[in-house]
Amino acid sequence: MFTWFKQKNYPDFWKQYQEHFKNKEEHDLNTARFVVFDTETTGLDIKKDRILSIGAIAVTGNTMDVADSLEIYLKQDLFNSKTVAIHGILKEGNIIKSEEKEALAQFLDYIKNAILVAHHAAFDVTMINECLARQNLPKLKNKVLDTGTLFKKTTLCTSKDKLYALDELCTLFDIKKHDRHTASGDAFITGIVFLKILAQLSATRKTTLKSLFYNPNRRGLL
Repeated sequence: MFTWFKQKNYPDFWKQYQEHFKNKEEHDLNTARFVVFDTETTGLDIKKDRILSIGAIAVTGNTMDVADSLEIYLKQDLFNSKTVAIHGILKEGNIIKSEEKEALAQFLDYIKNAILVAHHAAFDVTMINECLARQNLPKLKNKVLDTGTLFKKTTLCTSKDKLYALDELCTLFDIKKHDRHTASGDAFITGIVFLKILAQLSATRKTTLKSLFYNPNRRGLL
């Protein structure tokens, strides 16, 4: 009786992750730690498909720190051979792969309470949350920014209703698309896009951390 009052016994890695959100530190654009990340998946079905790899890189003080980065490959219980041509990740191969729970522990330990950044972030965040749900864990607690949404705040955006692909923004900002469609490669490219957008915004208006999150037309999975 009254067993629903009992606190869930979460694993240590989740408890350590939660600890980072207890102290409400005040940050601005120069002191906040952003983690730009990307996932490669077996497909686009958030319930059926699985994450193959996660790539992430940190941005602090308008600088992307290659030394502060993460790359994880997950073991593939599900395998979709049709997507190998896109991401190049084989079911077996020589790459060291982690179990889903271990990969989540590594990812949470890396991101801590950083502000997450991704292109069309709703999909990547939801895929991570689906992983967490399979491990009987709550959703991510981090704040999230979407470079697709941020771009629409710039004067370079010609259509507020258009869904801009990452390739389009690479062309617009003259960014070389090395390692495109790998999680680490796309995280790095998205990091450059993020910094370019910040520069554009700062050149035309006073940009604050708070203003980056303001979106009167917010919709989607987040």
